[in-house]
Amino acid sequence: MTETPQHHSQPQPTGAVPPYPSWTPPPPQVPPPKAPKAGRRISRGVLVVAAAATLAAGGLGGTVGALVAGSDTPAASAQNGAGAQPVSATTPTDLSGVVAKVLPSVVQVNVSSGSQEGIGSGVIISSDGRILTNNHVVSGADQVTVTLSDGRTVDATVVTTDPSSDLALLQAQGVSGLTAATLGDSSTVKVGDEVIAIGSPGGLRGTVTTGIVSALNREVTVSGEQGERSPLPFGNSRNGSAVTYHAIQTDASINQGNSGGPLFDAAGRVIGINSAMYSPVSGPDGAAGSVGIGFAIPINDAKEVINAR
Repeated sequence: MTETPQHHSQPQPTGAVPPYPSWTPPPPQVPPPKAPKAGRRISRGVLVVAAAATLAAGGLGGTVGALVAGSDTPAASAQNGAGAQPVSATTPTDLSGVVAKVLPSVVQVNVSSGSQEGIGSGVIISSDGRILTNNHVVSGADQVTVTLSDGRTVDATVVTTDPSSDLALLQAQGVSGLTAATLGDSSTVKVGDEVIAIGSPGGLRGTVTTGIVSALNREVTVSGEQGERSPLPFGNSRNGSAVTYHAIQTDASINQGNSGGPLFDAAGRVIGINSAMYSPVSGPDGAAGSVGIGFAIPINDAKEVINAR
């Protein structure tokens, strides 16, 4: 098939900061003998100015302390007042924990038709073995099996296909109590979000790659010739009709065999089904490698196919 995407450091003080503004007292004067109250008013005025200067210097000292030593130092906290909040560090996502949770919901899809064989991926969406994958992975197949994360391989039947969205539903036979993935909401996905792709590129089951969402609503057209392998999708193409959809673009590395596998967000929710990749160069057999531009069908589109059953 062919797809055509439309293509601190911190500031430093520049000089010494005085503890408060400099002030030169006036020369001593002898107050008039009959006006003692005026002298008291002058004294009060001087005290007010000094107090204001001290407060201003305290605020300035707190600012400089925060710039140089960090806002969570005791001195800065004391200067900034009891209500100041320290700057909290961003906690990195524990991707290994997310992967451990979602890996059991990912399967390898094995297809055969005559002497031809192909491999794709899929994601379990119900504990009794309902599996979501790409239509181009199973289209035209005489036999379908799925290999679970624990290594078991079981027969599967095609429940329904939707060529217009390049999606298909499978049913694994004789299984129960499987780990089903949590479906997310692809309408909330943003460019820059962390993502995790899991599948079987080249038959390497359970391969995990990570990246970010690099674009949204990317128009992708996938097409292929009857019986020929497309350089862009991950499975074998047996459907000559073109399929166009608006995809989630990601730089997570995906290759042939990832097709039909899930694209997870950083919380372990499925936000898309990996379906195609862009690769400007392909080998003699039509095989292509990842250049860091992959496409996933938004999971909200897939929900329409799931709910139709």
